[in-house]
Amino acid sequence: MAEPRIPVSPMREIPAWAVLERRLFDEIDVAWPRFVERYCEPDGRLRFSRAFESRDGVDDFYEPFFNWPAFYSLGGSDAVLEAAKHHWRGVTAQLAEAGMLTEEFENGYDWFHQGESLIFFYALCAADPDDAEFRERAERFAALYLDPARGNYDAERNIILAPHTGALGALEGLGPEWVSYPASQRNMQPYGLPIEGLPGIAEWEDLGDPANADLMGDEMRRRARGDVAVNLAATSLVANRWLYDGDRQAGEWVARYVDGWLGRARANGGLVPDNVGPDGEVGSLQDGRWWGGHYGWNWPHGLPSVGMAALIGAINAAFVTGDAGYLELARVPLDTVIRNATTATVAETPMSLHGNWLSRLGPDAAVPAMLVPHRHGLDGWFDFGPIPLELPTWLWWFSRDAGDLERLRSLMAVQPESPHEVKPFRDKAEGGHDLPWLSFLAGEDPGYPERALSMALGQVARRAALVEAEHPDPATVHIHFWQRVQPVVTEVLGQLIGGVPQVLYNGGLPFAAVSYVDVDRARPGLPPDVAALVTALDGDEISLELVNTSLRHVRRVQIRPGRFGERDIRSVRSTSEGATAFPGDPVAYTSVPGEAVEAVTAIDAPWITVELPPAHRADLVLELTDPIRPPRHQRAQTAH
Repeated sequence: MAEPRIPVSPMREIPAWAVLERRLFDEIDVAWPRFVERYCEPDGRLRFSRAFESRDGVDDFYEPFFNWPAFYSLGGSDAVLEAAKHHWRGVTAQLAEAGMLTEEFENGYDWFHQGESLIFFYALCAADPDDAEFRERAERFAALYLDPARGNYDAERNIILAPHTGALGALEGLGPEWVSYPASQRNMQPYGLPIEGLPGIAEWEDLGDPANADLMGDEMRRRARGDVAVNLAATSLVANRWLYDGDRQAGEWVARYVDGWLGRARANGGLVPDNVGPDGEVGSLQDGRWWGGHYGWNWPHGLPSVGMAALIGAINAAFVTGDAGYLELARVPLDTVIRNATTATVAETPMSLHGNWLSRLGPDAAVPAMLVPHRHGLDGWFDFGPIPLELPTWLWWFSRDAGDLERLRSLMAVQPESPHEVKPFRDKAEGGHDLPWLSFLAGEDPGYPERALSMALGQVARRAALVEAEHPDPATVHIHFWQRVQPVVTEVLGQLIGGVPQVLYNGGLPFAAVSYVDVDRARPGLPPDVAALVTALDGDEISLELVNTSLRHVRRVQIRPGRFGERDIRSVRSTSEGATAFPGDPVAYTSVPGEAVEAVTAIDAPWITVELPPAHRADLVLELTDPIRPPRHQRAQTAH
């Protein structure tokens, strides 16, 4: 049965956002090969010749490529996907030779960092699920946690067995560099004491005594057993495996593991604790405290790490089971810190991430705003800073719940930044522009796409200039260097094309509100010349525009709701010109637009195909069904 024909309209003006969007694709596809030429070996590894001195570093070698598969899935070149796979293999071989990996997986480290490296892997799996090599890896990696014999998971107590786990099972302690914890580690001083309440250690300078430094190291090692909240990010590894074929064991593991943390949270008044001892009891290694676990509420980051892990776990369990009740795990931490908030300026408020916020906010650091506590210790909540807006943004984005939207709108109103300013800011997560994007979706900032795309082009220009200027010595190069100069930018493209916030950096899956297939090339992403703009996300409706910027070529694009195929499109509302004489009589100085005509087309299918003649556009509102099938990795060729 033939697909219904979606009405489109001729363009007498090509919108600036569409031209900028296509220019951004073009410039990124020019910039990334130069990065490869400068900093990578022919086999895909990074140019680096010094030795690793700790368990840390694996994530830093994958992170420079984390969003390359996402760029491909949005419409980047075929070559960028092959390059991403090539560099994943090259870096993996490099790290294995350095003794950091076993059977291609991290020997063992915390899931705050493992999540950072694995978002690259998850994006590769989603970009090309027909790649048998990566599918086999997805199954093998998930088995490290599904199979209790691998030494990472205790099925009887439903806990992951240590803060540092991986291919070698649960590892002892936190690595060789923290056998002792001296005050000379000035880079760690802003985060304060890793453990509070030890005798003779009340402030940082007390660690200057070697005996105190040894005591702190001994206690950190002793308590580095049992489960911690950031391990919730491991659910993405298992959910990614489940997305291939709905493996029952994988789906049940995600739900059961998150159930365990949800039960502990409810026993703690709703707030997720951050530690579970080897006996399965909260606080049994932390003097009975619900806080104090590694990368937990007390140290080093608090809310940014625990809140993100809780959100990742909650989303994954809700995604796999269809039960939105799991999102309680992510809501309560947000509501708790909001209840304990204060109003102050970032500039005048001491906080552990002070330098990061000063750099990002600029003059807005002097604007009074709502600051929430990020951490909890012996004296209660402390370390006040702006709320990580990606947490309530993702919670609403996934749930589309009215209460989550109300919370988000309230938080948007008390940020230090203007909702209409697009700062030329980019950290390694390539986030930080949720506020103006959300204002655009709410209809309050129609100029956001042009400003955001201009900013993104400026980011590419700056990174390209850094690539030309910086020539680090492989024997001394810092392992964060490549993250700071890699020129692939996807945050704004993801927002505007996919209708999705930037991926949750500590281990989120690569979701989207809408995805595309280039029909004529049978591959994911927008066809050449085509630009897309998601203008609103309203419950089960998605408003979007498609523009064919080519003046010569017909382009066909398939539109799919979401990334994983669980919903159908029920109907499409379109606005187009009625009968028109475009391009009109050549004697006339202009063509006469036809009247705007609205039409509703029944679809009831997983996708629609829109054919765009040269210089034509489509203005659409997709009405989606509720989920009607289990989510799965989607293959472009199934459209034919």
